[in-house]
Amino acid sequence: MSTPAGVPVDPSSTDRAQAVVALGGGHGLHASLSALRRLVDDLTVDELTAVVTVADNGGSSGRLRGEFGVLPPGDLRMALAALCGEDEWGDTWARVLQHRFAGNGEMRGHVVGNLLIVGLWELLGDSVDALDWVGRLLEAKGRVLPMALTPMDITAEVRGLRPGDPDALTTVRGQVEVATTDGVIDSIRLDPADPLACPEAVAAVEAADWVLLGPGSWFTSVIPHLMVPALREALVRTRARVVVNLNLAEQAGETGGFGPADHLAVLAEHAPELVVHTVLADRAGVGDGLEELEHVVAAHGAKLVVDDVAVGDGTPRHDPAKLAAAYERIFAAG
Repeated sequence: MSTPAGVPVDPSSTDRAQAVVALGGGHGLHASLSALRRLVDDLTVDELTAVVTVADNGGSSGRLRGEFGVLPPGDLRMALAALCGEDEWGDTWARVLQHRFAGNGEMRGHVVGNLLIVGLWELLGDSVDALDWVGRLLEAKGRVLPMALTPMDITAEVRGLRPGDPDALTTVRGQVEVATTDGVIDSIRLDPADPLACPEAVAAVEAADWVLLGPGSWFTSVIPHLMVPALREALVRTRARVVVNLNLAEQAGETGGFGPADHLAVLAEHAPELVVHTVLADRAGVGDGLEELEHVVAAHGAKLVVDDVAVGDGTPRHDPAKLAAAYERIFAAG
C-alpha cells in the first residue's frame, strides 16, 4: 500500500502494488487511465489517481463553465469514464457518461456526464466530494481530481501569425484557440498565474510511487500541470519516479513538426527543475528520431524505454493492453 499523504515513499520497493498518479487531460489521459485500470485489476497498482487539467473553454464544457462559473467538467468526465470496469455495469455507465445529446435545441451537444458532474457540484458545493460521488456510482477503479479548484485560461505566445514578421510573438488566449493555432507555440502560461491547487491532488503526488505525465495535447493538457505553483512544487519534490509518456505523433496546431525529442525538450524548457526518471516512446512513432531522442533523454539523466504501445492500424492511438504491459514492465524494473 502507499504511504499516507505527505510521507516520503521508497520508490525502490517494487515487490508490492504501487500508488500511481497520472496527470493530463482529454483523450491522452483517457488512454493512459484505460491502461492503468487494467493494472488495478491485476493488483499491480493498488492506488490510482488521475489529476486532470481544467482549462477547457469549448464545447459543452465551455458552455457550462460560462453559465455556471464552474470548472469545465469534460476532461474530468472522460477520466471517470476511463476508470469504469469492463463488466456490464462499468461499460453501461461509461457509455451513459459519454453520451452526447443530439437534436436541434439548447441541449444539443451537451454530454450527460458533464451535466451530472455540474449538478453534483451545485448540490454538494464541493468539487472533490462531488467527483468522488460520481466515482462511487460508476464503481471507478481510481480517483479523479482536478489539478486546481478555480477556473483558468491558457494563454500562449505564438510565432508566425503576423505576415511579414514570422518571429514576432502574438498572445493567443483560450485552450481551444491555443490548441488550434496556425502558428508555432513558444510558451504557455495560466491566467490566473497562481490558481488554487487541489490539495488532494498535491497530496497524491507527494505520496505516490510513480507519477505519469502524458500522453496528450502537450501545451494544453500536459504542461499546464507544471504551471500551477503548488502542484509544480509537489512534482519537483516528490520522491515518486516520474514517467513521461510521449505522444505518438505531432498534433496539428499545438505541436506541428514536432518529433519525440521536441516534446521532451519543450517540457524541460517549461519545468527545468523536474527530474524525469523514465521516458516512454512508441517504437514506430520514434522512427528515424531514435538517436536524437536517446541524446536528449540522456542529457536529462533519464532512462529511455522504447516499446510497442500503439494500435496496429497506423493511427496515432495508444492500445490500452499494450500500454498497460509497458507500464507494468517499467514499474517492475524500478
